[in-house]
This record gives sequence, structure tokens and C-alpha cells, in this order.
Amino acid sequence: MFLSLAPVLLLAPMIAAPQASVPVAIDGPIEKLKPGEYLWAPQIAPDGPVTMIVSLKAQRAFVYRNGVPIGVSTISSGMRGHETPTGVFTILQKDVDHTSNLYSGASMPFMQRLTWDGIALHAGALPGYPASHGCVRLPLAFAKLLFTVTKLGLTVVITNDSLVPEVAPAAGMLDHALDDGHTAPTTYRWTPELSAEGPLSIVVSGRDRRLVVLRNGVEIGSAAIRLDEPITQTEAFTLRAIDAGGPHWLRLPLPGQRLSDAGELSAADRARGHLPDGFRVQLETALRPGATLLVTRDSLASSGTGSRISVLQADR
Repeated sequence: MFLSLAPVLLLAPMIAAPQASVPVAIDGPIEKLKPGEYLWAPQIAPDGPVTMIVSLKAQRAFVYRNGVPIGVSTISSGMRGHETPTGVFTILQKDVDHTSNLYSGASMPFMQRLTWDGIALHAGALPGYPASHGCVRLPLAFAKLLFTVTKLGLTVVITNDSLVPEVAPAAGMLDHALDDGHTAPTTYRWTPELSAEGPLSIVVSGRDRRLVVLRNGVEIGSAAIRLDEPITQTEAFTLRAIDAGGPHWLRLPLPGQRLSDAGELSAADRARGHLPDGFRVQLETALRPGATLLVTRDSLASSGTGSRISVLQADR
């Protein structure tokens, strides 16, 4: 089971909607969406921070508000030779009636820029396969609806993974276990003045053994991290709340994940990653509800597409 949109409205084209409170299965309405179709049910979570995950393999975009799925859409990503880069991005610019500077003034309605070198979300043709020059095309009506719920700095994760593991063995790396007999790393960098305000995104690479913190797309910190168990797949989380019990990270279901696998990270999960004490304290002071955590087995230093992740910054 995958996306629980209840009640759900299928807006383009209009066909019978699933019944209220019935989870939408990945092998049901979502998988069967035809090019140009989408699901949109913002009333499920009227308020809260918005996060978007784009799956290149599934050719779907998933929208969450306050950790709750409120929409899914078919997309068309970059064609061969113009592949859409994977990674963690933030919305840098919004324009209702944008025209391309790179492709002969091509119309890009409801454009939301992800990089300064031409990658964006926008309305466009959806033939049912990757056909763009790198942008993520959306149905026109969905692009318009999405435009109304997003803000500058919002986190957009683009991944080529179509499946995620059933458990997240190393996802709770924001806690430091003092009594497990291991030594935490000591090297880190923390420069929050590079981007003083805005949404926070945290990316953890199992291959690099490194955690990177971005605010408004600008890297403000990084640290070595020791993981008790290897990271096996890409997973995404949103910070729902912070209280006396610590941060409450909610898993965002990705394509192929069962609804039963969703839920909050446990204290045991959070104790499986180890950060420098000084860095952990600084990071905890910067955390706010709505922060996004992406965990990947791949390297942060790579670029291009595939399962590798590129952390693209706003000043590049």
C-alpha cells in the first residue's frame, strides 16, 4: 500500500475517485495514472511545511504537507542526453508565466526553478516518457495547484530509486549514543552565516560517511558520521515536531514502499548514527519542524543521474 489520500479527487481527467479513507495502492490508481493525470487532496493536511519527491523511474511526483501525502502526479523528466539530475534541491525562483532563456523562448507556465542553469518544475507536455531537456514537466492544472502551496526554499528531492527498504537501519543519525562503547567522529564544519534563514535540508551519504546540512540550498555545515549499519537505499523523512523527547522524524513513503512501513523513527533508530558532539548541538539548535532528511547509500560528490546524489547549491 502506498499513498493515503482520503478523500481523493482525481482532477485530470475527471473519473471516479477512490472512496474516502481507503489507502491508494501503488499497484492501483497511482500506478494506473495516465500521462497528464494526477491526484490532489490538500484538505487532508490543510497546514504545515510542504515537501516534494520526484521519482524518475516511476515518472511520478509526490507532494507532502506536514508529512502527509496530499498529491501525486505523472511527470516527464529529461530525455537521454538531457537527464534530470538527482539530488536535493530547493525552489530558488517562482514565475507564473516564464519563458525559457535557453530554448528559444519556450513557454514554461508555473515555473519553479531548482537550479540557476536551467532545471525547473513547470507545466508542459507529458507524452508518457522522459522527453524534456532536464526539467520536470507537470500537468498544467497540477502545476498551477502546486504553485499555490509552495514557497521559496521548499525542499525538492529528485531520486532515481523506485524502491526503498522495509526498515531504515541508519536513518536516525541526529542522536549520539554515549553508552554503546563506540567513539563518535570529531571532524565537522558549521557556518550558518552563509545562509541565515530558510528551510533546512539534511543529506546523509553512506558511501561518503558524511552528513551535509543545507539551508535554502546553500551548504552551511558538514560532518563525518559513523553508522552502525550500512545504508542500503534512499529514504526521506520530514521533521514533524520537536519536544522534550527530542526530534520526531516521520518517514515519507517513496514509490514502492508499503504504507505499513511508514511511521516515526524510534529511539533505537536514532541511536545508530554518531556525530561529533559539537556539531550535533549546533544542528539541534537550527532544526525546525518541516526540515527534511534524505538518507542515501551513494556519494554526494557525484553528478548526473542514476542512483547517485548531487547536492546542488543555490550559488552555483
